[in-house]
Order: sequence, then C-alpha cells, then structure tokens
Amino acid sequence: MSEYIVDMTRPAKMNFRPATLAEELTQNIRTILTTPYGSAPFARSIGLDYEIVDEPLPILKARLSGVITMAIMEQEPRAEITEIQFHMNEQDKMNGRLLPIIKFRIAEGGDSG
Repeated sequence: MSEYIVDMTRPAKMNFRPATLAEELTQNIRTILTTPYGSAPFARSIGLDYEIVDEPLPILKARLSGVITMAIMEQEPRAEITEIQFHMNEQDKMNGRLLPIIKFRIAEGGDSG
C-alpha cells in the first residue's frame, strides 16, 4: 500500500483538476490544515480548531496531533493517517510555529468515492 506525504514546510500550488486520488487527498488535507475551523463560507465544518496555544512544546505536539487526526478522519475519511511529525527550525522556534508533516495512505474503499 502506497504512502503519501503532505509537507507543510513546502509551499504547494492548488490544482483544480488533480490527476489522481492521492493528489486530491493531499490537497484536501493541506486545505484542512490551513483553514481555521468555521472560517470557510458555506463550509463552516472544514478546518482545524486553532484554540490550542501557549502549551509546553511536548503537550502542544500531542494535542495538535490529536486535533489534526480527528479533523482529517472527519473531513477527509478517504485518507488514513499513518504518521504526524512536526518540523521546527530555529526561525520557527523564535516565531512559535510548528509545521506538520503528515503521512497517509488511501483508506480501504477510499477510491470508490
């Protein structure tokens, strides 16, 4: 079973006609990760709850992993998360920014739309 990566440390262009299901899921996951929950007109249930702030880093990573996993399970059930890592270089540390790197597989039956 193939594994795909959504790397939020790298910019990506939106493709309105993704060629594969994996490309579509990658874009959908990226959209979930970059949309504050409740901010999308006509789709208020899309996005992440960004209320988690000012936590010690290990707690923040754990809580954010749970929030990301639940959001993707609910909003893009065709993707099965296999791993979540966080990238944080010196500049990110100074700015208090965590960038997730999500690994996923297409869920069983996910290609039947």
